[in-house]
Amino acid sequence: MMSTQTLPDGYREILSVDLQKDKKLALLVNAAALIIAVAMVVPMCFVVPITALFDFSAGIAQYMIRFAVLFLSLIAYMVLHELIHGVTMKLCGTKKVKYGFTGLYAFAGSDDYYDKCSYITIALAPIIVWGVILVIINCLVPAQWFWVVYLIQVTNVSGAAGDMYVTLKFRKFPRDILVHDCGVAMTVYAKQEDLRGVYDV
Repeated sequence: MMSTQTLPDGYREILSVDLQKDKKLALLVNAAALIIAVAMVVPMCFVVPITALFDFSAGIAQYMIRFAVLFLSLIAYMVLHELIHGVTMKLCGTKKVKYGFTGLYAFAGSDDYYDKCSYITIALAPIIVWGVILVIINCLVPAQWFWVVYLIQVTNVSGAAGDMYVTLKFRKFPRDILVHDCGVAMTVYAKQEDLRGVYDV
């Protein structure tokens, strides 16, 4: 895996993604996230009824604690999600990672350019790392706490809809592309001068 601070000669822009400006794409990604969330929640209701989340048998205090933990954990997850992106960027050689919040979502970005393999690794790292951790925790907690953890998992997977979209988009691109992701927008560069059949975006 690697990153470079400068764009080599001979590269040209072939794709630009900015969910803040491209409302159609943003709607598509958000719709995909909603579909993923529903697909995860509905079947699981037949395994562990969601009514367990609202169980009062342990007392009102435990009930309130569960929802407080859920709320705080979702906030913490947004930070930790971007932190994993940032740590992976560092492992790819990035010296400085920029973190921020647009008002709609948190982000991690840099001024570096990443090869295809590195960028896909960066994009999917949070869903894989937290996915495994949350599955383990879900197997250990009692039924009343199952949905507290599982809803964070739902957020983890559905919230990565944009990262999965980018990964799928990159399938037809060659290995020598370079990706610049400042956090709020992403630009892809390639060596080839004119391969519209390959880079039809």
